[in-house]
Amino acid sequence: MEQKNSNQVLSKGKRPVYKNQWFFLLLAEVVLAVITGTINPRFFSIRNITNILEQIAVLGILASGMTMLIISGEIDISVGANIGLVSCVIAMMIRNDISYFWIILVALILAAFNSLLVGSSSLVFKAPSFITSLGFLSVFRGTAYAITKGVFQTIYGKFEALGLTRIWGILPLGFLIGISIYFLAHFILKYSKLGRHFYAVGSNTAAAYLSGISIFKTKLAAFLINGLLVGLASMILLSRVGAAQPTTGSGLELRAIGAVVIGGTPLSGGKGNILGTFFGVLLMGIISNTLNMLRVNPYFQEVVFGIFIVASLAVSAFSAYSGRGIFKKFIKQSREG
Repeated sequence: MEQKNSNQVLSKGKRPVYKNQWFFLLLAEVVLAVITGTINPRFFSIRNITNILEQIAVLGILASGMTMLIISGEIDISVGANIGLVSCVIAMMIRNDISYFWIILVALILAAFNSLLVGSSSLVFKAPSFITSLGFLSVFRGTAYAITKGVFQTIYGKFEALGLTRIWGILPLGFLIGISIYFLAHFILKYSKLGRHFYAVGSNTAAAYLSGISIFKTKLAAFLINGLLVGLASMILLSRVGAAQPTTGSGLELRAIGAVVIGGTPLSGGKGNILGTFFGVLLMGIISNTLNMLRVNPYFQEVVFGIFIVASLAVSAFSAYSGRGIFKKFIKQSREG
């Protein structure tokens, strides 16, 4: 009788850990780390682990914003171009010795404004955000080229603290900021009214509207949060790299989307969690580091990440089909036939 009750509680409560997608990502990361560490023992050195954490800080912040955006049923592929524009603007401000207060403020406001442009144009014109963000990608990158004339904006060792500081000489400050963003995103998605609205509009827009949720305000809030996180990521990236150009951040949007989707958030929206995104980002960081440790040709590394993104889309499609019971219907029909 007790066994029966426990099974009922388990079925009504959360599903077992081993059935979560992040658990499989964790296993993949452990296996990959063991294999790489066996081939090259330097993989497990403190210095290398610190480098991995430092490299995934910016991607993690971007992926956190992208998670909330995709859950709400939207997407923004102009994130990389937004980073390029914001990085160039604040790099020019740093070169002119403008106060860091204004630099931080401009970075956050400009990135948020750009993201709101993408979101509002999509909602007002009732066009897919994929299309509007594709258009603004060219706008942001072209603006960056216009103001810089294509010249590198080097900051000559200024503004280093945000990207290069290491707590106790080990933990990168950027990574700790990224972790705090993960917790903030988790709180918003799981415990706030806004988070519940994200899931509602992403799952069924019509039902959310009928229940009194403002679709426009909710989706615009997702774009706003995404933009603020893009601004934060831009500052950390510039601080770590020490220079900016219009192509800074190029490709990061695809890696962020890939990490979010492989972490269990389908592109169809309405589902997902930040824990899966964290392990998706970590997997991408370990893969990148593994390829470097094994001295794989940098051009081939791009091929690997391209395959990774395609695989993440396949995972998203599989999740969507299985959720609708399409595979079960197909199997049933094939058996009957």
